[in-house]
Amino acid sequence: MSEILRKSDDDVVITFAKRTAVGKVRKGQMKDYPVDEILHALFKATLSETKLDPSTMDDICVGTCHPPSPLYVSRAAALAAGIPAHVPISTINRLCSSGLMAIRSIAHDIQSGESLLALAAGVESMTLNPRPIPAVCEEVTKSSQANDCLQPMGWTSEMVAEHYKIPRRVQDEFALISHTRASESFTKGVFDREIIPVQIRGNVISKDDTIRVGVTMESLSGLKPVFPEWGESSTTAGNASGIGDGAALCVMTTRENAVKKGMEIIAKWVGSSVVGVEPRHMGIAPIAAVPKVLAQHGLKKEDVDVYEMNEAFASQFAHCVDQLGISMDKINPNGGAIAITHPLGMTGVRQVVTGLAHLGANNGGILCTSMCVGSGMGAAGLFVRE
Repeated sequence: MSEILRKSDDDVVITFAKRTAVGKVRKGQMKDYPVDEILHALFKATLSETKLDPSTMDDICVGTCHPPSPLYVSRAAALAAGIPAHVPISTINRLCSSGLMAIRSIAHDIQSGESLLALAAGVESMTLNPRPIPAVCEEVTKSSQANDCLQPMGWTSEMVAEHYKIPRRVQDEFALISHTRASESFTKGVFDREIIPVQIRGNVISKDDTIRVGVTMESLSGLKPVFPEWGESSTTAGNASGIGDGAALCVMTTRENAVKKGMEIIAKWVGSSVVGVEPRHMGIAPIAAVPKVLAQHGLKKEDVDVYEMNEAFASQFAHCVDQLGISMDKINPNGGAIAITHPLGMTGVRQVVTGLAHLGANNGGILCTSMCVGSGMGAAGLFVRE
């Protein structure tokens, strides 16, 4: 703990962390905007608010999963936003953890001395770029594990519910917590502290349109299963992550450079972990990823003030909470993806933005963020809020 809390000149720090509001898939405020337009708006808003000189950037990494030619459109968005041509960019795809992997990539670049100041972003338009159907050769399909990793994520939710005996009522109970917390936070304006308003085609986007106010146990229990052909058929539109569109971003540098340039330091990057699990039970990965990242840095689960754990499905989320033995008082205090939605590339950054904003408002210290990852993987990250 003393090492994690110690401040050194070469610490990798976050000086700015914001997200766009999110939009409901196919019906929401972002439905007509491709990822380059969303990124362009976020880059412009960030430069305007931070007064950051874009010529001082060394690199940009964008986590995103499904848009075609993601590097080209991300690069174009940066150039159009006024970021000079000498600033390079990369994109990274580890599915649901892509945003966290972008942060990790930039942190490692700064730690190695290859970059001094850089941006990590995550973006997804689930409306315009839905999950493509994976195609593999006949030789690969002979492996049962390979076939499992290609299946729709809803199938993995049902496999977890069936194998680990997570009944529908338990899933709905966890979903109700997410909906209730997010609804209360939305109503009180809590999310305003983490959202940066962006302007696209003359429209100012500053409020999530995905959060459903007034969700009850009765309304959740009345929903029909969305995957009746699989397992226990216990996954519904109310107890699975919402599908949405949006982007999030962190500005990262060294502590020494931040102090020298008079930049506010809001958090210190500590480290991350990545793991693999059986593809069939993809959702249980935080059970391995969280203890791994804590062990790497000599922490106990009780040392963490807030956990932002992605709610891909209530089936896997409920099992992870139970197996990790962490109080729900510490997990997703403002609700999670079941209520807020899960734009794949955005989520890994969005959870960091949300967690750090919460800690900043509540004098908290340590954030652990984690998520399961499609195809049977998981990831986690550690941060200290200053």
